[in-house]
Amino acid sequence: MSDVIIGADLGGTKIRSALFDVRGHLLARKSLPTLASRGPDVVLGRIVACLREMVAAAQGQAILGIGLGAPGPLNPWTGVISTPPNLPGWHDVPLRDLLAQEFHLPVYVGNDANLAALGEHRFGVGKGVDDLIYITISTGIGGGIISGGRLFLGADGAAGEVGHQTIDINGRRDRCGNVGCLEVLAAGPAIARQANEAIARGEATAIATLAQAENRPISAEHVHRAARQGDRLARQILAHAGENIGVGVVNLLHLFNPRLVIIGGGVANAGELLLEPIRRTVQERAMEVFRRNVRIVPAALGDDAGLYGAVALVLSELGR
Repeated sequence: MSDVIIGADLGGTKIRSALFDVRGHLLARKSLPTLASRGPDVVLGRIVACLREMVAAAQGQAILGIGLGAPGPLNPWTGVISTPPNLPGWHDVPLRDLLAQEFHLPVYVGNDANLAALGEHRFGVGKGVDDLIYITISTGIGGGIISGGRLFLGADGAAGEVGHQTIDINGRRDRCGNVGCLEVLAAGPAIARQANEAIARGEATAIATLAQAENRPISAEHVHRAARQGDRLARQILAHAGENIGVGVVNLLHLFNPRLVIIGGGVANAGELLLEPIRRTVQERAMEVFRRNVRIVPAALGDDAGLYGAVALVLSELGR
């Protein structure tokens, strides 16, 4: 029997847990709705239930620890979660200590986007690359920075908020309080908003038809699908998002000089329709020394990057 690790991901809509061996092979998994609107006690109970399933799946094998990714802001050293926007009622919840007391196992907690970076670094497309940046583009834009083979956390453990860098100094105000953030320009809701605005102006597009056929509001997914069908407006919107992301990548290249930039998250499912304008913008704007050796690639681990990252966090903390 071999040692195993439990990885978990706490999201606003789903709680996921999985059992891995130390080589990163996934052995079992479980998912439950978060029920975030019911408050911390209910959510904590569901986290425990989800983790218990993996303890049972271990069938007596030695569990080295539990790694858990959660939305920030959080303290990665104490495992205390402070007022995350998608978890109502969470105010300085000592998640690490509560779970350690429940399971009598080492528990490590990290920002979900940071852990996705760790996952791609240890088990995904970033394996063997000591300097990389992971960017996840979905409902929001987050990221994680690996520098010198280690996760870059910053003084308060909050580094890597790549979505809240200013791209447009005269742009829209973001929910974070800043103006012209990358997130407010290129995340999924921004892509959907731009489609709705264009349709309201009377521009011809298949985007609305796709959404109406499903009786759903227009989303970034509808824009992606219309773009794949050759829709002019949809392709323009994705190209604009890619250009803004590319500007953000240029900033990150100039600050951190990585060898690899990994693009993940649901919006990244647009593939080359998004990646091509990102790469083009980098070539046009970045200083030559920063762009000549960098690769910009899609993520390899998909939605499971955070789970793999939770395993990587445990292994890192144990010095393995």
